[in-house]
Amino acid sequence: MRAFKKPITLGLIVGSRLFFNGAPALAAREQAIAQFDNLGVAVKTLPAEATENGAVQSRKDAALYGDFLRAHRDEIDGLVISLPNFGDEVAIAECVTRAALNVPVLLQASNDEVDQVDVHRRRDAFCGKISVTNNFYQYGIRFTDTSSHTLDVDGAAFRDDLRRFSAICRTVRGLKNARIGAIGARTPPFHTMRYSEKLLQAAGITVVTVDLSEIIATAAALSEDEPQVRAKLDEIFAYGSIPKTIKRENIVKQARFSIAVDRWIEENECDASSIQCWRSIQDNFGCAACLSMSMMGEKLTPSACEVDVMGAVSMYALALASGAPPAILDWNNNYGYEADKCVCTHCGNFPKSFIGEALEISNLDVLGEVIGREKCFGAVKGKVKAGPMTFFRLSTDDRHGAIKAYIGEGAFTDDPFPMDGGIAVTSVPNLRALLSFISRNGFEHHVAMVRGRHAAIVEEAVVNYLDWPLYRHERPEPATPILLR
Repeated sequence: MRAFKKPITLGLIVGSRLFFNGAPALAAREQAIAQFDNLGVAVKTLPAEATENGAVQSRKDAALYGDFLRAHRDEIDGLVISLPNFGDEVAIAECVTRAALNVPVLLQASNDEVDQVDVHRRRDAFCGKISVTNNFYQYGIRFTDTSSHTLDVDGAAFRDDLRRFSAICRTVRGLKNARIGAIGARTPPFHTMRYSEKLLQAAGITVVTVDLSEIIATAAALSEDEPQVRAKLDEIFAYGSIPKTIKRENIVKQARFSIAVDRWIEENECDASSIQCWRSIQDNFGCAACLSMSMMGEKLTPSACEVDVMGAVSMYALALASGAPPAILDWNNNYGYEADKCVCTHCGNFPKSFIGEALEISNLDVLGEVIGREKCFGAVKGKVKAGPMTFFRLSTDDRHGAIKAYIGEGAFTDDPFPMDGGIAVTSVPNLRALLSFISRNGFEHHVAMVRGRHAAIVEEAVVNYLDWPLYRHERPEPATPILLR
């Protein structure tokens, strides 16, 4: 939740050229600030009177604004540059360079009105934007484009672009400073969950480890009479329906385990986590970990099973981009002979709103058959409600010394599938090509998913600002060479 508690703060630069009418620069400034206010975004910019027309249009202005923005670099998550006219492309590039914010940049240029292109009212921002981007290329400044080459600062299209850009900034900020909990040891057969902690650290992502025995010891020391345990029990009973056959003592174990995990996550300021969910917790404490992971995910602190640290990072990226609870799933079953459908499942760790409807909390099915259901309470069961979805997977590739990824969009369907646990019947166009890409490039069988269409936000953050090679499934070829084949 750390990333969602801090509001997005954007720096604002209005660019202008001296021989153009200065009134549009002042208007664009006021309109942009109004758009920020409408979205609940904080803004850092100098007062309008600091420069002529409140704009950057000379090297002197660039130095003034650059120094101001650099002084607030710890607060600023992204930079918005507005061109109400052609702008001074060199001043803008030097301003961004001097500020040295190392944050996403959104570049907007304003429309000309067909009946207002005389020498006193013309803007020429259409052309000026290309000049600015040419200088950005020379200076090595990366930027995010608007949905149209030119658009109105006070229009709905720019507001949507600002909303998207804010999500990109939140995703970049969150991933650059993420802390991921690894609770317990990797289950021995799961070589698929191996990852490079050093590659993650080089990207700014810290992995915090703890032995599962420490969590179990904390849970075991808790009494059912403690107020925190009673509150967690109330939360569990409100979260889903529990069959009457489940013993209360098993529900209490789950509550105690959840509190122990919550405490450790909070103490270590983790943004997401991964847990050794079988079978040590069942054998040594007598409950499942799924419900704890589900409830954390619902609060936008996602948790992946099987100590899948890269799965946890993938889930966190989707949470940052969407503001919605993600889940970790297996690419698990074919769906009959339908080439573009498959079934994605897990034992029972999907967040409540990811499922989208009432859920059942009971025992693990497969593991319960093997070691006894009395040890396995805490599985969240339900079929995922139909609707659009985004899938995403990050993986560390030691052979190439890189973090790599794939992303795409599809849909959850209403098709029946009589399997226990968490079930998501999934439709992905050209699924065979995706599965071939996953298999040939050494990706894991786990994938993070979230409701809605958010691939463009994640792709922009990952490729443009984090430099991680990514395959976008909707395109026939990756936008960036992925170094995988």
